[in-house]
Amino acid sequence: MAFNVDKCHVMHVGRGNHHLQYTMDGKELKRTVCERDVGVLISENLKPTEHCKKAVRTAGAVLTQILRAFHFRDRYTYLNLYMQYVRPHLEYAAPAWAPWTREDIESIEKVQERAIKQVSGLTGRTYKERLRELDMQTLEERRGEMDLIQAFKILRGIDKVDRGQWFRTIGNDRVTRARQGPDTLQIERAQHEYRRQFFSQRAARDWNKLPAEARTCQNVKAFKAALRGLRERAATVQ
Repeated sequence: MAFNVDKCHVMHVGRGNHHLQYTMDGKELKRTVCERDVGVLISENLKPTEHCKKAVRTAGAVLTQILRAFHFRDRYTYLNLYMQYVRPHLEYAAPAWAPWTREDIESIEKVQERAIKQVSGLTGRTYKERLRELDMQTLEERRGEMDLIQAFKILRGIDKVDRGQWFRTIGNDRVTRARQGPDTLQIERAQHEYRRQFFSQRAARDWNKLPAEARTCQNVKAFKAALRGLRERAATVQ
C-alpha cells in the first residue's frame, strides 16, 4: 500500500530533539505540532491542553443545544441527556490524556458545573453540594476511578494486553512502608512531569492506596462496588 505523502507529517518530541528534516519518496515531510490519533489530540510537548480545549468546545456546544431545547431541566431527563450526549466528550479515552495542570482540570470541570447548575429544584449553593445532592462525582474523581478500573482489567488479564508493559509488582521479596501485599505496584522513577503523569504511573499510585479488600476483587463488577463503598465511606467521614 502506497503512502499519501501529503498526509504524512513529522512531530519533533523532546527537549533534545535536533528537529531534523525527513523526506519520503523525495518529498519533504511537513512538520506538525499537534496531531490526532484515534480521536485524541497529541501535542509535541505531550501535554493534553489542546485535547482539553477541543473536548470543552465540543461538549459546551452540545450542552448549549440541550439548554436551548429544554426549559424544564429535571433530575431525570435532563441529567440523562447530559450523561449521554455531553459527558462522553469530556471523558472519551480519558486514561490516555487525563490532565494534571489545574488550568486544564478546571476548564473541563466548568462544563459539568455549568450543566449541574441548570438542574431544577436543587438546594445546594456550591458545585460540590449540588453533586452530593445528585449522587454524582466531579469529573476529576471519575477519571481517577477510570484509571483504577482500567488498571484492574490489565492486572486481572481481562484486557488482552501484556501487563508487564504497564505494571510491575513489588512482590513479597521486598519490604517497604508502602507495601500492603504482593500486588503492590512499583512506582518507576521519572525525570519529566509528563512521564510522572503517565497512566501507568498515576494508576500505580492510586492502586497502592486501595485497601486489600478492593485489590482482591475477582471481577470488574465487584471492583466497581468496592470503589463505590470506599467513596460512600469517605463522604460519611466528611
